[in-house]
Amino acid sequence: MKVGRLYHWTNCSRASADRIFERRWALTVLEQVLARLEDEYCAAGNGALFEQLKKLLTDDGQRPSQAQIGHQFGMTENAVNQAFYRLRERYRELLHEEIAHTVIAPDDTEDELRHLIAVLRA
Repeated sequence: MKVGRLYHWTNCSRASADRIFERRWALTVLEQVLARLEDEYCAAGNGALFEQLKKLLTDDGQRPSQAQIGHQFGMTENAVNQAFYRLRERYRELLHEEIAHTVIAPDDTEDELRHLIAVLRA
């Protein structure tokens, strides 16, 4: 019986370790993508705008509204909406590129991206 319990514990421990590793991997990928995006915005002289727009990526109740960001930067709410749309689109592009670097075959990129999303949702 002890062997069976040890085997069960080892399998559970291994599964937990795998989940932790995959979650860390997924979060690291997202951090790298966000850092690349920030670098692009800073290089274009838009670092302060990036700092505000990235807050809109979260579900945090404390995040500023697009109207507040617009007021801060002298932009209309529609202009902030467009800027945020462009940020999300570029984020997706960079995420796709980052994932493409982790797979052997380019056709595997979409599957790996779906896996990353599943890991983050779990």
